[in-house]
Formats: sequence, structure tokens, C-alpha cells
Amino acid sequence: MEKKECPEKSSSSEEELPRRVYRELPCVSETLCDISHFFQEDDETEAEPLLFRAVPECQLSGGDIPSVSEEQESSEGQDSGDICSEENQIVSSYASKVCFEIEEDYKNRQFLGPEGNVDVELIDKSTNRYSVWFPTAGWYLWSATGLGFLVRDEVTVTIAFGSWSQHLALDLQHHEQWLVGGPLFDVTAEPEEAVAEIHLPHFISLQGEVDVSWFLVAHFKNEGMVLEHPARVEPFYAVLESPSFSLMGILLRIASGTRLSIPITSNTLIYYHPHPEDIKFHLYLVPSDALLTKAIDDEEDRFHGVRLQTSPPMEPLNFGSSYIVSNSANLKVMPKELKLSYRSPGEIQHFSKFYAGQMKEPIQLEITEKRHGTLVWDTEVKPVDLQLVAASAPPPFSGAAFVKENHRQLQARMGDLKGVLDDLQDNEVLTENEKELVEQEKTRQSKNEALLSMVEKKGDLALDVLFRSISERDPYLVSYLRQQNL
Repeated sequence: MEKKECPEKSSSSEEELPRRVYRELPCVSETLCDISHFFQEDDETEAEPLLFRAVPECQLSGGDIPSVSEEQESSEGQDSGDICSEENQIVSSYASKVCFEIEEDYKNRQFLGPEGNVDVELIDKSTNRYSVWFPTAGWYLWSATGLGFLVRDEVTVTIAFGSWSQHLALDLQHHEQWLVGGPLFDVTAEPEEAVAEIHLPHFISLQGEVDVSWFLVAHFKNEGMVLEHPARVEPFYAVLESPSFSLMGILLRIASGTRLSIPITSNTLIYYHPHPEDIKFHLYLVPSDALLTKAIDDEEDRFHGVRLQTSPPMEPLNFGSSYIVSNSANLKVMPKELKLSYRSPGEIQHFSKFYAGQMKEPIQLEITEKRHGTLVWDTEVKPVDLQLVAASAPPPFSGAAFVKENHRQLQARMGDLKGVLDDLQDNEVLTENEKELVEQEKTRQSKNEALLSMVEKKGDLALDVLFRSISERDPYLVSYLRQQNL
């Protein structure tokens, strides 16, 4: 695949870009195993594309493809295991539909742009294809999907959504093993040269033994599957510079025999099904994929399920591991064991369900890792919470409320604070002395905690300034947290 040369950006063009996020976020070198080594801001290193073709001889036969019903019947009794030691932990289930539908009333059908929101138009309902016109140079993010673009000039982009198991059919017994890392997008642009970067979302956590050189962008073209290393990998997304356009998404290639647990960011989704005699709950444990969450929301809505607001697990969970669902009321959970795996939107998603009668007392829910018994997530559901869900509309959005509500998540996930501290000092939220007190903390998380505690004491106006700064400098983090709170 031919790789286009990306013209050098002049300092003046950089100043015109309204988003400073790319100068503030560290770039992870895709050639290094230690992710603490970052590209310098002026590093022009460019990854060489890696070519690969999926040939017909490598495709699985129909007999090798498990059915949805077979997988459901076996889900409760599955033991946890390492990602690269079991066939059914790699890629997604092969029983998906040919494509999945995105409802016409899709929420958040707008890109966040340098001059405000830009509407996305549904141009072909039968193929779920969308079109958006970016009127000026800058950075644009579709928060509902995590897909982002950095453009040099005005451009029209069309986007459709694909299913991995429709296009990916590899012999899992060959020398390489594959893990889906995010959604699949079919992207075109006119003119193509106007797009400087595409940001493809992923849910792999860049921690532990994860090597960013495993990240590949898979392009599905007429001649087969073509693989390319991204220019850089960031938390939540990978970057293609001067991209070619195709059906594309993030894959991880892990050498056969490698026995690692791959950490991913995940979502815990709870749906309340009201009934005068026997209230029912559905609980899902899934990768943090906005499209996947939307598909589950739509499916639950068909049966009048209402999602309760809850936080995701604080720490990354291991892909392919099994987790046990329990509760304080000793209610029967069916099944009590969930395996954290990826199924494309539109496939049947595994969940646990339990009945709570008329639920007159609070219920404590917990998820523990099966192998070690480690608590990874817990929450409390109160009867009054269900009454509020049924009786009230969502409150108007508040930046101060967002920061308070996501204090623990921000404390754990915020990155380099230099730009944020400058913003707060420029807006007279922090003094020079207060800024130095934050900078003197020894660890990233202690700096985050010091900053959050300091600003919270100054009131909601100060928190609104902090929220605006984080939104500008780390929009992917804010988008991710807002998706968890929907």
C-alpha cells in the first residue's frame, strides 16, 4: 500500500488550529515496548506500513464457526484464561450479523469542531452511511463513536460502520493471533488530501506488558486485508497520518504462544426493568466501545429497559478473563459468571440477570475477578434511585457537576497537567503558589488529586473553568467519561 508523504506543517498553520490537544498529549512510540518512552514534539519519525493479505485458504470453514446458541450455552461454565491461549478469546464471535443497524434517531449525531458543533447527515439508511462537511481546518471529534479527524482545509467525509466477523476470516492456528481493538469504520473523503490525520478509537489500556508495536490498522480492500502501523498510539485512539481511505479499524497482532492478559478499558451497564411484582435487572460487562454501548441501549430499550447511571471499573480489566457477579441480597444471578470479550454491535451480547421482587431495601452489587477473587467493581442500587429514574428527566449538563461526579476517574486518568495549570492560572483560579504546590507532588495521581481538591474548594465557577480546560486539552477523556454517564 502506498503511503502518502505528509507535508511539513508550518508554525503558522499550527497556530491556526484551535485544538492544542496534539501538542499536550504525549505520543507513544510504536517501536518501543516501554510506553514510558515518548516521541518528542518535533520528532518526525514515520512508521513503515506492514502489508498482509488474507487469502481464501486461510478462511475458516462453516464447521469451525460456533453458533450464537452454542456460545450462550457454554458461557456460564467457562474458565478464565490468558488471551492468547484460547481460540474463542481472539477476534470476535463468528456468529455476528452481516451488519448492524444504527437507529435513525442516533443520539449525539454531531462532531465537536473548532467553531462549534457540526451536524452529521444520514445519507443512506439501508447501508447506515453518514456524511459530514468540515467547513474549516481544525480538529473534529464524533463523541458518540470516538472517531476523530484533523483536517487541513474544508472537506466532506462519509462514514459507515462495519462488522469485523463479516470481513475478517483468519486461520487462528497460523503463526499470528489477532485481537480486535475497536470498532470498524468505512471512511472516504473528498478531497482526500485535506485530511491530515484520522483518529481511530480503541479500548486497549496502555499498561503493563502491552506493546504498542502490536497495534495495526487493518484496511479491507478489494485485494484483501492490508495492515499498516499507526503513526502513533494514544490512550483511547490511534493516529493515521496522511491516510488512505477504506474500511478500517484497530487490530492487535500478538505472536503465537505469547501468554499475556491484555488489559482493556471496560463498561459496566445496568438496566432496570420495572414490574409491580418482580423488578428485573440486566448487567453487562463489555469493552468501552461507544457504538457497542449504543447497540445495547437500543436493544434494551426495545424491552423497556432503563440504564441506571453507574461508574465503570476503576482499573483496566483483562480481556478474556472471567468475572463473578454477586449481590448483598443473595438474589439468584443467572449466569453468575461473565467473560469479558468483544462481540460486534448487532451480535447477541452476554449479560447477567436477577430479579429483586418489589425491592424495598438497597442492593449492593459486586463484580470480582474469578481466578484471584479480586473485587473490580461495586455499586449500590437503592429503591429511591429507581423512583427517580422513572419520574425525572435528565438534569441539564454542568461542568462543575461533571468534575464532582467523576472526581475518582479524573484523579486516576488525567495526564500531563502543565497546560491545565496554565489555564487555571491565566483565569485566576490558581495562584502561582498554588500551581507550584500541585507541581511539587511526586506522582501523577497525587498531582491530579491535589489539583481537584484545591479547585473544588473554590466553588462551581472554578470547577467550570477546570472542566473547560480539560475538555480542550484532553477531549477524548471527557468524551469517554460522558459516555459512561449516559
